[in-house]
Amino acid sequence: MVSYGFGKFIAEFLTGAFGSIVFMFYETEVGLSAGFAAVATIIYSLWNAINDPIIGYITNKAAPFSKRLGRRFPWIIIGLILSSLTFFLIFAVPLSWDAKNNPLPVFLWMVLSICLYDGLYSLWEVNYQSIYPDKFRSQKERTSTAALGTGIGVLGIAAGFIVPPLVFNYGDRLSYVLCGLVIMGISLFSTLLVSFGVFETKEMINRFNKFQAQDTQAPSFFVQMKHALQDKALLSFVLFLFFYQSGCMCMTSSINYIVKYILEGKSSQATPIFAGMLVGALLSIVIWTQVAKRMKNNQKMLVVCALFMALFAIPLTLVKTQVGFMIFMTLWGLGFGGFWTFMSPAMADVIDNFIVTQKRRDDGVVLGIRAFFMRFSYASQAVVFYVVHTLTNFNPEQVSTGAKMGIRFHMGVIPALFFLLGVLVFVRMNPLTVPLIEQNRLALKQLDL
Repeated sequence: MVSYGFGKFIAEFLTGAFGSIVFMFYETEVGLSAGFAAVATIIYSLWNAINDPIIGYITNKAAPFSKRLGRRFPWIIIGLILSSLTFFLIFAVPLSWDAKNNPLPVFLWMVLSICLYDGLYSLWEVNYQSIYPDKFRSQKERTSTAALGTGIGVLGIAAGFIVPPLVFNYGDRLSYVLCGLVIMGISLFSTLLVSFGVFETKEMINRFNKFQAQDTQAPSFFVQMKHALQDKALLSFVLFLFFYQSGCMCMTSSINYIVKYILEGKSSQATPIFAGMLVGALLSIVIWTQVAKRMKNNQKMLVVCALFMALFAIPLTLVKTQVGFMIFMTLWGLGFGGFWTFMSPAMADVIDNFIVTQKRRDDGVVLGIRAFFMRFSYASQAVVFYVVHTLTNFNPEQVSTGAKMGIRFHMGVIPALFFLLGVLVFVRMNPLTVPLIEQNRLALKQLDL
């Protein structure tokens, strides 16, 4: 369980570093306009729409190595190594390129580098998530694994947000390349730590091989996609994740803007603000785990935690000091850590329901759809920043009072609206109840899936 949790570390480490640096790097350091950066991010998100479900579908099938190593383990290790190696390319834009006078080469570099990185990231992350409901089957195992994963994953969040500002400096593009190399090294080392936790047991391999032998008429990719998108429990869950991730992306991507243009400080001053979120997330594990024991409903726990995040996101629009941001990010981190803790168990309940309905284990496609909705949040964050920066006439070299207010809005109020929209959609659409979840677990045992 601990080893599996290091996959959460890598995922949050890379996602945090990507989300908090990339857009700002291209807009304020390289000089690419917010419009070009937003279009590049949207193209990247559309690429997600293609590669995540397809990767899930392809890797769901038997491969030459699946009878010995399992269908997930090799893809996880290959994807981890290659995505780590390509991360630094995002920041290796040639220094001689002038994005203001000739933006096209920089724009293409951004598009190609982030799409290459994302394709390799999806290769391991979709398979990593797919192992969870298959390997950890009881409610106790899932809750324990999720709690341990949250604790370890929070360290990944901390590393993703705290380490980069300690390596790069505002105004020094070479320092961002060094930052990319440091991130690559940490990710490669963590791959060793996660390898044991994602290794598939003989029971898992035999179960898959038995299923493959009996499954002579597997549905096509488009049929599986159609079934998945018609499932209300799955659709409500992934839409909730999209709004949650969009809010988180806007907030965390805003922090370096806050430090640079509102607090007018150095990059290292972002570290204590991110640390506040870390402290809140760690404290939340103990608090929400106790609440969950009484509520015994992972779906409702997501709603409670999202409302908590919305409540403490709003004041971040009004805060004026570094200490103030640290305090409210700590309070916001309580909700964030709780949502993160119950996201995997709630997802497993949704996947169980889908498997029972379809009487097949096509969780690779399901996880591909989940990854698409979560990663499409990069596009929503880019659009929000583009619209806000355009309306407030944001200029990296001379930031007006209106532009500063825009930064405050995409730090607090706008993320809060995303969280509230997610709650509204989830509460209205989600059909899963505690009795139905228990019924699905019994059905899985009978189906031997």
